[in-house]
Amino acid sequence: MAVPIRTAVGALCAGLLATLFTTAPARAEQDSGAHQRAWTVSAAAHAPRAQISLDDTTGSLSLTVSRDGRTVLEPSPVGIVTEQADLSQGLRFLHRKDRRIEESYRAKSGKRLDRKVRMNETRLSFASAAGARLDLVVRASADGVAYRYVLPGGYGDVLGETSAFNLPPDASAWLSTYRVDNEGQFVQYTAASAPTAAYSEQALFATPGGYTLLAESDLTGAYSGARLAHTQGSGGYRIQLADERVRTDGRLATPWRAMVTGDLATVTRSTFTDDLAPASAIADPSWIRPGTVLWTWLAGGREAGQSLAAQKAYVDYAAERNWPYEAVDAGWYFRTDAWDTTDPDWQTNSWMPELVEYARAKGVGIIVWIHQRDLDTPEERAQWLPTLERWGVKGIKIDFMNSEAQSMLQWYDAILPETAAHHLMIDFHGSTIPKGIQRTWPQVMTLEGVGGEEKRTNTAAHLTTLPFTRNVIGSMDFTPGAFQRVGLRPNSDAAEVGLSVAYESGLQMFAGTPGSYDERPLARAYFDQVPAAWDDTRLLAGQPGQEAVLARRSGDRWFLGGVYAGAARTAQVPLSLAPGRWLVETIRDGADGLVQDRQVLRGGDTLGVDVVGNGGFAALACPWRPGVTTCYR
Repeated sequence: MAVPIRTAVGALCAGLLATLFTTAPARAEQDSGAHQRAWTVSAAAHAPRAQISLDDTTGSLSLTVSRDGRTVLEPSPVGIVTEQADLSQGLRFLHRKDRRIEESYRAKSGKRLDRKVRMNETRLSFASAAGARLDLVVRASADGVAYRYVLPGGYGDVLGETSAFNLPPDASAWLSTYRVDNEGQFVQYTAASAPTAAYSEQALFATPGGYTLLAESDLTGAYSGARLAHTQGSGGYRIQLADERVRTDGRLATPWRAMVTGDLATVTRSTFTDDLAPASAIADPSWIRPGTVLWTWLAGGREAGQSLAAQKAYVDYAAERNWPYEAVDAGWYFRTDAWDTTDPDWQTNSWMPELVEYARAKGVGIIVWIHQRDLDTPEERAQWLPTLERWGVKGIKIDFMNSEAQSMLQWYDAILPETAAHHLMIDFHGSTIPKGIQRTWPQVMTLEGVGGEEKRTNTAAHLTTLPFTRNVIGSMDFTPGAFQRVGLRPNSDAAEVGLSVAYESGLQMFAGTPGSYDERPLARAYFDQVPAAWDDTRLLAGQPGQEAVLARRSGDRWFLGGVYAGAARTAQVPLSLAPGRWLVETIRDGADGLVQDRQVLRGGDTLGVDVVGNGGFAALACPWRPGVTTCYR
């Protein structure tokens, strides 16, 4: 059952913040109802309800969110400060404008391909005593609430926000300490007991009104990335921007400050952050094709990347398994300044064109790794991107951005349309996390921004938290399947198979060696079946930090992935699929390796699976009728 939550205050210059949060604490705003004006926004009955309040004494704004009368977010400061306008206090109300948003769109990856957007939007206009204008735009849907600031321009650079999230101090919280590569571990605290630190904005809380995941959407180079600043002992988490000063030029619409909220199943399958983002900028996305990938870095390291023979062998294996892609990681090229790029045939210094043609003949597409420093100027991109397209490369894995500062976000703004123009899919590593980017730029198949398989510090609790945090907001390049890393990963072999479904990624990078797959034929056969695009996603069972069992549908088949933290048990999983009989083929850990069970169950029955300590399982379910003996095709 959900637990309470409270959060605190915005980020900016210390003196102003101290004044704001000493003179107008969120609790005092809540208690002074006789001196407030309030406006509400909600999408439907039983949906989250946002209330925006204006304190008549201070002229400051606050936001409260509830669901079915129960608290999701306690009164929390709302405001923004620029060089020439303090729009966090001294405000007066001007007018309100409402509209209904109804959209449908089709994604290329994610939890489901076909999406419907149903939101109510309220735009509240305010002015300061000096006449500066602020529009607060609030959206509410069945699975979330979000707001953004819209400024007409002419107020100078942004110095910070007073935006914050106030949650009850004793609320359960799953937090990841902020890192520029977003690869921290998720750890459970209470909202108040979390150590003083900056945390990733993908923070999950359990509130009386349901689980609440904080997020951000429609972040571009017009602004700066956010993190959550927290002081131990309080339930407050305030927005802190990556830049002390955000450069502006004319009208500004900030990113959405989003709260994905509902029961755990609603949060897990939500596409709210994508739904908030602008529509696709790609008119014809037919060239964008998700798929499974044989990724060779953990399989062979830099030596494999430097060897054409080794890469051809990997292509052979991918072709044998009908995996559509093979990824060549670091080591296949030297810095471009080592080549004479004025020579029109400079690219022939690489063996990559030969590998691409070899793979193409076998029905395998090639994805190549490139360091961001080799794509950070227009001139470099003008050399690399057309060349890769001409070779026939299908996608690029760009690494080591390691920043959410405005200057780096502007680099993202440049490379996204350029890669689309050259029909190159993208896997961002050492990167930001998805903040609506995959709706607007669907060639972004996946992003790292996660403590993934490469990390040697992962815990089973971290693995069981990711489906409810990082993977909620978009595709996650965790790179499952590294069976060879015995002792370096915290889970069992069956759990590792289950990660291929529990974690969604438009390019699902399998990180094992061919030998490790051949030693585990049940895992290998299951990976042969796994698609990388899904028609639907459901949470069958879950508790952050303890267990996560997800079911994802492709056509008439459901793939199940379960991961657990803690002692061995017999897991009882509700088979919440469609009515009727289902053949369920389950892979679990046995005494001497992976074993497979087959049984026929009805939709709504309970699937029992023996799970080892820190273990898991994978399963495949298909409609059963007499004569059907397997779901594998």
